[in-house]
Amino acid sequence: MQSVAAEMKHSETAFLLEGEDGGPYSLRWFTPAVEVALCGHATLAAAHVLYSTGSAPETLEFSTKSGILSATRDGAGLITMNFPAKPLEEVGPPDGLTEALGVRPLWVGKNVWDYLVEVESEEAVLGLSPDFLSLEKVDARGVIVTARASRPGVDYVSRFFAPKVGVPEDPVTGSAHCALAPYWTGKLGSDTLVGAQLSHRGGVVHTTVRDDRVELAGHAVTVLSGELHV
Repeated sequence: MQSVAAEMKHSETAFLLEGEDGGPYSLRWFTPAVEVALCGHATLAAAHVLYSTGSAPETLEFSTKSGILSATRDGAGLITMNFPAKPLEEVGPPDGLTEALGVRPLWVGKNVWDYLVEVESEEAVLGLSPDFLSLEKVDARGVIVTARASRPGVDYVSRFFAPKVGVPEDPVTGSAHCALAPYWTGKLGSDTLVGAQLSHRGGVVHTTVRDDRVELAGHAVTVLSGELHV
């Protein structure tokens, strides 16, 4: 699986196995360099493929390194995934972090995987040009940079950098929103928010915090299908 993910060269490749005796599907995710414990957009892709085949039940369950995850789809094709929340604790920025990002943080926090850095504006998030060689030395899976949104219809924006695990910048990161959603819910006072990830490809994630879980909702499309020769 790691060799295939390295060949694919995308930030995560999902590997799906049918469960035994009608149990949950087994789902694993790999960057080009390592296996990861949680990935949102690869889970969204897996659910989309299963729904597209016409053989999937209304509620999908996946057995993963982050426990049992579920996904449902509405009539408009919106897929909602139920993930564990990954709340943050405020910390001092580690050596080299702010220098690698080239920004002055308003707040820095950390959870089990990542650092989160809040900056002053959406424009500051868009203007980031990190030093990836320096950022790779930060002791964390990745770094989330976020700010309150200035565009209409969006509550917060973010970008996600993880050169340490072979992903200089991720297009859209569901697992990062497991931290972003509770963080911005605490600041903005609403359980249901809309986040925009401002990578070159970009994407919008609808988030709802429910106790210690986060619902992430989005759409997926099929762009390629074929046979893999190993």
